[in-house]
This record gives sequence, C-alpha cells and structure tokens, in this order.
Amino acid sequence: MPTHAEILARLSSLRSADAPTHGGHVLSYVYDSGLAELDELAAAAMRLVQPVNGLDPTTFTSVAVMEREVVAFAHDLLGGDSDVVGSVTTGGTESCLLAVKTARDTFTGTGTPRLLAPVTVHAAFQKAAHYFGLELDLVPVDASGAVSASALVERMGPDVALVVVSAPSYPHAALDPIALVAAAALERGIPCHVDACIGGWVLPFWSSVEPWDLGVPGVTSLSADLHKFGYAPKGVSVLLQRGRDRQRAQYFATTQWPGYPVVNPTMLGSKSAGPLAAAWAIVQALGREGLASLAESCERATASLVQLVGTIEGLRVVGEPVGPLFAVAADLSVPADRQVDPHHWADQARGLGWVLQLQPGMTQADGTVLPRTTHLTITPVTEGVLPSLSAALVQAADEVRGVAPAGVPPLPPLSGELDSATAFALLQGLGIGAGGGLPDRMAPLLALMESLPAPVAERLLVELLARVVEP
Repeated sequence: MPTHAEILARLSSLRSADAPTHGGHVLSYVYDSGLAELDELAAAAMRLVQPVNGLDPTTFTSVAVMEREVVAFAHDLLGGDSDVVGSVTTGGTESCLLAVKTARDTFTGTGTPRLLAPVTVHAAFQKAAHYFGLELDLVPVDASGAVSASALVERMGPDVALVVVSAPSYPHAALDPIALVAAAALERGIPCHVDACIGGWVLPFWSSVEPWDLGVPGVTSLSADLHKFGYAPKGVSVLLQRGRDRQRAQYFATTQWPGYPVVNPTMLGSKSAGPLAAAWAIVQALGREGLASLAESCERATASLVQLVGTIEGLRVVGEPVGPLFAVAADLSVPADRQVDPHHWADQARGLGWVLQLQPGMTQADGTVLPRTTHLTITPVTEGVLPSLSAALVQAADEVRGVAPAGVPPLPPLSGELDSATAFALLQGLGIGAGGGLPDRMAPLLALMESLPAPVAERLLVELLARVVEP
C-alpha cells in the first residue's frame, strides 16, 4: 500500500497537468480573488466541517446557522423584501433546476407547462426542462446576443410556467431586459426567474446597470453563485424565492418509508457542508465593502481588456457586455487576410500560457447567425497581470491573423442512433480522442461541432468525455 506521502505526491503530480487555478491565466471556470488569506480562510472553514453531513440541520445545527446567515446576506444584497426567502444549493445548475421545479409544481395554467427564455439562457435550463418535462421555448436573440423584450412578451401565454432572463447571459454578457419582461410576466401571472448565477455577487457594485434584481416588480426568483464572484470553492449557490408558500414547493419530503423522515430543500440529500462553510466564512470576512472593492478591480480590468480588443485588427467585442465578462468575434468588416478567427486566437493564446474559452457559432430558429466567439471572464487577479495578458492577446492575434477558420474533414454518412463503438470510431477517424486524450487545439473540434446536427454533435461529445474517464 502506498504511504500517505506517496498518495499526496501522486495527486500533486496529477494536479500539475491541470490548468492553473490561481494567477489569472484561466479566463473561465475559476474565480480568483487574488487574496491568499481568503483561500486559507475557506480551506480552514471546510476542514472544520469536513465530517458534517449537510443533510440534517437538526443534528448538525451549524449548517442551519451558516445557511441562514448566507441567505440573509444575499437577501439584503439582491433586493429582497420580507416576502423573500432562500436556500443554499450546490451550484448554479442546482439553483436553476430548483427554480424550474418550483415553477412546474406551482403551475396553474393550461396545457403542457412551457419554459420561456432567450436562446442565450444558461444550458442548465435546458437540462431542467428535460428533467422536469417542460416544453422548452427559446427565443432568438440578435447577432450581439441581445434579446428583444417584445419578442419574449409576445410568446407569453397561459401555458408558460416560467420565463427566465439573465443578469447577464454567459455567452455574450448581455443584460436581458429584465424590468420590461418581469412587468409583463407580473401582469399575466407568470413567474419570472433572474439567472444571476454569474452576475449576482458583482453587479450590485457595477457602474450604470439597469435594474435587474429582486427589487424589480415581477421577479419571483433569483439565482446567484457564491463560487463565482463570491469567491467560494465549488460548489455553492443561493436560490432566492418570493413567497414562502411558493418556496416550499421547492422541497421534497416523505414520511412514507420506515426510515428517518426525509425533508430536502435541494436535489441532494447527504452533502458536504464544506462549500457552505467556506462561503459563510468569506461572506463574513469580505462583507459588502470587500465585495465592492473586488468588483471595482474586475470593472477596471474588464474595461482595459475590452478597449484592448478594440485595438486588435481583425477582432471585435460582441455587443455591449455588462459585468466582468465578454465575448470576442472576428471583425468581418476588414479584409479576410486581416481577420482573426477567435478560435485560432484562443488556441494560440493557450500556447502562450493563457486559457480562453471557445464558444461555437450557431444558426437560430429564425435564421439569425450567432458568430463563433471566444469568452473571457475577468476576476480581481486579472488586474495584476494585465500587461502580460494584454501582450499575449496581441501576440496571439498577430500569429493567426489571416489564417482561415478550421475546416471540417469529409464525414461518412450518418443515420440513425450512434452506438458507443460507432461514435468512438468516428471520433478516432477524425483524429479526436485517440488514446483517451483531448486534442491539443480546440478550434478543429469546435468547427466539427458547428458543422454537425446538434443531436450528432452532442452524442459525439458525450462519447468523448465518457471515454476520457473510462478505466
């Protein structure tokens, strides 16, 4: 048997192959405050509750106290009134799932309940509609990622169980027209959820933002992730709901078995109390003032990078981003030999030590095309690395300027269901997934995904990710 030291050494070796979680070199997935003492505080808090089961706050009463205090802080920060209550969840996806479950279980309309949202709404709502049997109605957005309020309002009807808007949307950082949509939903008796998973803990301190939180009439629920700009470890989020009776529909409870009574406000039963403890400790340490200071750093760095991209020939920032994130597309107004494909740009930047996130283009139901983009999320630590990051972004663009977007090799005829063996053989034939690994450059994979029908692309991605973790 290996010693403890050998086990930890192996883990350290495995971690050395990961993208760096600190230092600002990964511009998605991780949210680095740049404060080492905050990380130490979170780690210490998690260690104190390591054996605690978050399933039962009557046995582990610390769980109830921490959750109550985190929810109270979020309530006050995000426009809650005396009718707003909430829960701590294990992440944004669970918050979104629970918002949709609540809407389905309180639905009093007619027909199959429908979930109405812009096409840019987070994919967690697609998952929720799939899990809970709602019809998914995604409204096209314009090429900048902005949705028209009237386009959403005109599709409201008695079968809509929930309308969802984003603050902001993840793909393009567009702030949806929340006040207009929520007002129309209120008039029609339709619940309105604001997905502020990425913006909830930073937009309260952002300059010149239109009303978007629970202070907006008609907003009935809101999700905000503490493991994003609350700087807590994964995974912890808050779901706030307007109305106690409505929020109680979020729960699952049963006494109809011979074991202990099961009462769960979230999807999980047994769960770690660690992320909650870390979030609670960070909220205690930062408070409003600390969060505001970190948000100001994010805003300065975001403005600097948006301005920088505007000076790089062949690239452009998409739309009018709100918050510490934005998307970059090719500038088609310049000649083709001066354009920069955003996916080649991201791959080239990765070779220089900076991880950007590639997003595929798509054609919407109305024919409007959303361009392929590269996404950047900005965190407080970004401000300290702006000179080196900026230089790398410029260099990467210079090195791929005029390079044609990745092409797609000829594909064999595809028909019917793809089984595992066929899907894997197809991936290998395309040079993807050989040896159980991921490709070094992601642009060709994204180009393949763009070219295939969505069900085929999704099946191939499932096979690729499943093979990566197979023994």
